Amino acid sequence: MLISKMAAEGGGKEMNEIKTQFTTREGVYKLLTHSEYSRPNRVPFNAQGSIPVKVSFVNVNDQSGNGDRICFNVGRELYFYIYKGVRKAADLSKPIEKRIYKGTQPTCHDFNHLTATAESVSLLVGFSGGQLQLIDPIKKETSKLFNEERLIDKSRVTCVKWVPGSESLFLVSHASGNMYLYNMEHASGTAAPHYQLLKQGESYSVHTCKSKSTRNPLLKWTVGEGALNEFAFSPDGKFLACVSQDGFLRVFNFDAVELHGTMKSYFGGLLCVCWSPDGKYIVAGGEDDLVTVWSFLDCRVIARGHGHKSWVSVVAFDHYTTSVEESEPLDFSGSDEDFQEQLVNSGRDRANSTHSRLSKRNSTESRPVSVTYRFGSVGQDTQLCLWDLTEDILFPHLPLSRTRTHTNVMNAASPPAVSASGTTTTSTTTTTSTTAANGSTNMAPGANSISATLPRSNSLPHPAATNNANKSGGVVDVAVATGGGKFATLSLHERKERHHEKDHKRNHSMGHISSKSNDKLNVLTKNKADAAKTLGTPLCPRMEDVPLLEPLICKKIAHERLTVLIFLEDCLVTACQEGFICTWARPGKVVSSF
Repeated sequence: MLISKMAAEGGGKEMNEIKTQFTTREGVYKLLTHSEYSRPNRVPFNAQGSIPVKVSFVNVNDQSGNGDRICFNVGRELYFYIYKGVRKAADLSKPIEKRIYKGTQPTCHDFNHLTATAESVSLLVGFSGGQLQLIDPIKKETSKLFNEERLIDKSRVTCVKWVPGSESLFLVSHASGNMYLYNMEHASGTAAPHYQLLKQGESYSVHTCKSKSTRNPLLKWTVGEGALNEFAFSPDGKFLACVSQDGFLRVFNFDAVELHGTMKSYFGGLLCVCWSPDGKYIVAGGEDDLVTVWSFLDCRVIARGHGHKSWVSVVAFDHYTTSVEESEPLDFSGSDEDFQEQLVNSGRDRANSTHSRLSKRNSTESRPVSVTYRFGSVGQDTQLCLWDLTEDILFPHLPLSRTRTHTNVMNAASPPAVSASGTTTTSTTTTTSTTAANGSTNMAPGANSISATLPRSNSLPHPAATNNANKSGGVVDVAVATGGGKFATLSLHERKERHHEKDHKRNHSMGHISSKSNDKLNVLTKNKADAAKTLGTPLCPRMEDVPLLEPLICKKIAHERLTVLIFLEDCLVTACQEGFICTWARPGKVVSSF
């Protein structure tokens, strides 16, 4: 319907073949079979209905040149190894730590990069029963348990992350649709917590824990309807992107506890989300089989990508292939460790200076010569897709600096749209206008010198009040005892727990896309808006109203559904539900010992 799936796969007899290498414009990526991590006995298991395999990395800077550590969960087991990547074959017989759990299964985990050393690391682990565990796999200690009696939330932990720039605060989401902010230094109560309302808006509310002494959780967020599947902090740590089973991406100002903007999937739930390295774009994927690119500056969809034949389970930006050619060096071109160092050095107020730099560069009307964002996705169709987001999509009204290769703009016949300046324009596949109205005053979190806001001509008219109608006029500031962030305490009535609808049924192909979707938007006033009313609006533009991306590559790389995609400096890492964690060497990075 949208692209040739045969062509994307390689066509013909190769369609069902498992690929061990693939070629992009920068060269050949090769699977290193000797660097595969898995259960030591390497026995596949029936993965149907099981908890997804997840992988976390940390670098402990042990001066040996081999400071990477890897943690992954398979079934009821949790493993912690030295990660040798492209340098040396994996030794599965010597895990640093291995844990087997009874009665519950690990579902997700995250290292605290700020506090990691060669002698000690802090690893948070979430479980299917709702519990949380803080462990040190180097010292082989269990430091603390949170929600041990399941008094805070009884549903599965879907995502856990340390708050950027903090040594003690962490955020946890659950299948209940709730998120909780914890401080590892504080204890949890012996009874179910009582809450008081802090702030509420369209389809979200935030409560503080009501108690005489400070205790966990510090905050309770209720977001959307159904499970909250994943969240991600912006590069500067100031904004939070959440994707839910109700099909909505919601982006919040984390400290101010305010909704910045929203986006709706074509149908079904959204399962994964990630930020571009400069914080200007968000990519989400889910049950509509699409990857959707959303502009943080304009709060609107700027492109969709179709290459998967089933649900998209992970999206991730490749910080090492993303590039911008301009007069000044970029701040986001470094490694993940560089990002962590920036967080340590600049603290939680680091966004102010970044915004000042952006404003200064905008005032000179500087514009990049060439920009390419590389991101990838993996899905339940066992396929890996790589995508290039280039300036012909980001700046469609500029003269193209090179021939369009992997982009198919499907809006040649789209109706006229009203630009920010009020001028009626018509979109075409070969736009040559050299100017675009800039009507946005929002700044991207951690934004750098990619300065132009996106013209609105690839979308339907964009009412200014659509995404900002529920923002409050001021910021509420009351310090949490830890000093990690600013949150308020208001004495208001408690809010009853909501009942959640059943998860969206699985759909496999684009043929199911219809304006008669039954997905619903839950508003606190209990007004229900049918998804058909959002289709064709800025919240969810129709397929023909935004550019369509074609994958740079689309390869079947596993027998079971894929659950992990992580970009490292010399390789990329994937994992499938069989529990095999695979290393793909970047072009020219294969070590001769392999």
